[in-house]
Amino acid sequence: MSKELMEGIKSKKVKNVLQKLSIILIGNLLCSIAYNVFFIPSKLLSGGVGGMGILIQYLTNIPTGISVLAINIPIFILGFKLVNREFAIYSFISMFVFSLFLTLTYGLGKYFIIDDILLASIFGGVLNGIGAGLMFRNQMSQGGLDIIAAVIKIRHDINIGTVLMAFNTIIISLSSLLFGYRSAMYTLMALYIGYRILDKVQTGFNAKKNVMIVSDKPEEVAEAIIEELNMGVTFLQGIGGYTKEDKIVIYCIVMSNQTAKLKDIVDTIDPNALLVISEAVEVTGKGFHSLGV
Repeated sequence: MSKELMEGIKSKKVKNVLQKLSIILIGNLLCSIAYNVFFIPSKLLSGGVGGMGILIQYLTNIPTGISVLAINIPIFILGFKLVNREFAIYSFISMFVFSLFLTLTYGLGKYFIIDDILLASIFGGVLNGIGAGLMFRNQMSQGGLDIIAAVIKIRHDINIGTVLMAFNTIIISLSSLLFGYRSAMYTLMALYIGYRILDKVQTGFNAKKNVMIVSDKPEEVAEAIIEELNMGVTFLQGIGGYTKEDKIVIYCIVMSNQTAKLKDIVDTIDPNALLVISEAVEVTGKGFHSLGV
């Protein structure tokens, strides 16, 4: 291996590490602000270990940052050897940063008073979702229940989302018993908003769409897509199940904001064409970039 190639690989690794550390700082800062400015002053909770930390603060006045750290450490000790090492290491760093930022921003709500539980649940959910989404997008987390869920997935093959939902249901149920159903309902609203934002940040706000077109004028439709949308297409060979006729199926991936234009193109050239559009969760690779990008 040449010296230049080794230096290039080393430089790429350093850049990747710095990027992940930056995401850890930004993501956890946003989550900490969501907790100390919006959730805690309004007696709202959150999911996971963070929600448990808030609950402990309500009951004992122990700052959330301290209790989050105390809960997370034994979880990491138990789960460190069972999950992906890189994921565990970065999540371990993220856990400490989250606890630190929760402590540094403790009492910040006194200076930014949000005297409206609805606004607190909305904006707290948005900030928390952005922060968590940035970390999940970069294969990191804040540890805690994510580690437990990953371990349970490995040992018992139970879906991670199911495990997290079960734990969060317990936390929200405790909230309703201690602070009434009103607080629990707004907490559910904040969690829903947070998870929706997390999903958007993780997958991208302008998600891509899978498109399959069966047309009697495949060449014309494909040419129009390439010229007007600047997107590549792939021809697939198909056979009609009933007619047994050979068919050319056009396959392409477009951005969400291009679907209306795509429908117009197909309808103009071949109104009888079969058009199927579905969500593309993740797309990578040179063949799926728009032409010229």
